[in-house]
Amino acid sequence: MLTQIPYLGEISALATAFIWGLAVILFKKSGETVHPIGLNLVKNLLAVVLILITMVFIQQTFPQPVSSRDYWLLILSGALGIGISDTLFFMCLNRLGAGLTAIIDCLYSPFVIGLSILWLKETLSLFQIFGVLLIILAILVATQKKGRAGLSTRDLFWGIFFGVLAMVTVAVGIVVIKPILSRSPLLWVSLVRFAGGVGVLILVLLFHPRRRSILTSIIGVKSWGYTLSGSFVGAYLALIIWLAGMKFTQVSTAAALNQTSSVFVFIFAALILKEPINLQRTAGIVMAVAGVFMVTFG
Repeated sequence: MLTQIPYLGEISALATAFIWGLAVILFKKSGETVHPIGLNLVKNLLAVVLILITMVFIQQTFPQPVSSRDYWLLILSGALGIGISDTLFFMCLNRLGAGLTAIIDCLYSPFVIGLSILWLKETLSLFQIFGVLLIILAILVATQKKGRAGLSTRDLFWGIFFGVLAMVTVAVGIVVIKPILSRSPLLWVSLVRFAGGVGVLILVLLFHPRRRSILTSIIGVKSWGYTLSGSFVGAYLALIIWLAGMKFTQVSTAAALNQTSSVFVFIFAALILKEPINLQRTAGIVMAVAGVFMVTFG
């Protein structure tokens, strides 16, 4: 039995980080030819189909007997935290590369905790405050002149802007449904959220002045391998293993191990994408991950 495997939750959480790290690299390669909106739409559509198949296979019912308010909150959460946030994340990834994006991604935990304080009346310890400051310092260190590795000031500014906004929107998307998560099946929650992500992207496409070129970028033959593999690995496989991590170990432990994805992205960016590793970037990723652990366990 799987449940008898020692440290199954910890292994699953660490595997999630590894898999997401690989998915980011695949998304970076896909993003060289596919528009961020198109890439996100394909990712979310594939996730909806695969999650539906999984729910049928494990005989999980849909829809769930919850209030219409819960449904609308989940749809809003998906629209904001998946449809908009992931598009912004891909825009950041295209401009900064995977290595620097991995450092920006560490802002996720501080934003979630900060919003939880505002909306859910949770508290922030002094240790956690130092963790947040360490993450911010990590970004400043990694993006100084020697750490940019040829990035233009324009790409650096907009990359950081889109990355920070991506972390804000994904954090809002999670915090608004936090009470629902504790009483609902996670696969069903994920399905409704991904559907919300698909819905908002279709609306954006309908009114986007470059919708034809966005759709054209999706059907490019060269990009399909990276697009489909990245979507399967990042939006579905990582989700399933993430659920296992959350189920079989403490949430705080799983969350901390999940955040090591930043380290995997950083390493894969150097090995696969041949992005430069220098002292500033290395110091940045170490400081950022250390800050996340302080925020998580503070």
